[in-house]
Amino acid sequence: MIIQINTDNNIEGRQQMAAHYESVLADALSRFSSQITRLEVHMSDENSDKKGTDDKRCMLEARVEGLQPIAVTAQSGTLHEAVSAAVSKLKHALDSAIGKLKQY
Repeated sequence: MIIQINTDNNIEGRQQMAAHYESVLADALSRFSSQITRLEVHMSDENSDKKGTDDKRCMLEARVEGLQPIAVTAQSGTLHEAVSAAVSKLKHALDSAIGKLKQY
């Protein structure tokens, strides 16, 4: 599974953060690693320097062999919470899509 992390210019410490989240995502999605060929991660701070709630956004797009790409999005007050929520949504979507694929 190839993991590509993209951030907007409003995210600080991009390189260290990318390495951290790459390992977090690889661990969280390890049971799907044989089916996922590529995982694209897009992180952004919607409000930039302005204060606001739920302004951190994480979009995950999993490319699964034999299926259309599966994308989920989550927003929260911190990047960690947004990534966690997006991973939970992606796990649910992958369980559903791969389960349907196995039925046929």
